[in-house]
Amino acid sequence: MYTLAFDTTTNFCSIALLKDDKVQNVFSQSLTFGQSELLIVKIKEILDCVNLKASDLDLIAVCTGPGSFTGVRSSISLARAFALGVEKITLFGVSAFDVYAAALETSKRAEINAVIIETKRDDFYVAYYDTNLNKIEPGKTAFYDEIIRDLSGHSVTFCGDGAERFLSKPSGLHIHDAVFDTSPNVVTLANIGRVHCLNGDVNFPKPIYLKAADICVK
Repeated sequence: MYTLAFDTTTNFCSIALLKDDKVQNVFSQSLTFGQSELLIVKIKEILDCVNLKASDLDLIAVCTGPGSFTGVRSSISLARAFALGVEKITLFGVSAFDVYAAALETSKRAEINAVIIETKRDDFYVAYYDTNLNKIEPGKTAFYDEIIRDLSGHSVTFCGDGAERFLSKPSGLHIHDAVFDTSPNVVTLANIGRVHCLNGDVNFPKPIYLKAADICVK
């Protein structure tokens, strides 16, 4: 079973190719812009390296956000294009919240595991998971003081690409651990999709937008 996973929801363009549970190739690069333009080029290079074609793929796991509005749409659009071209490919969408949480080592988990994702505004995208990584409530946008109120009185581990900014000032919280991710781990993304697919689960990728895009008319 060949699984291709990719993500452009952050400043990174990230791709992983797995054969069953074995990593065949990984690519990840930080870019100021142009992640979507690089994505298809690097996917072709990765497939060429192991003499595969798109028709050899069984599963595409794609990160559905939240994150960059353009990045979310680019990844999902490409995944759907693959499925249109190759009928046998299964698509599976995984939220960035779930990827960050799943990458937490057991020893780092706390009573509440707070996934904080960068919005590049004053607020954050946030979701909370228990020790077993069950989501406590749906993801949302929240400001600093709201998150402090949510987590007060609990042992907390922070992760996600927004965790460093959130913890850049004293919180007064009981912090068990913190993992300052720069982007969702694309191998973790691939494995989440692969395991769900083997279990017969279905989650056709749909973009996660928790806040309207920032646009203006000049």
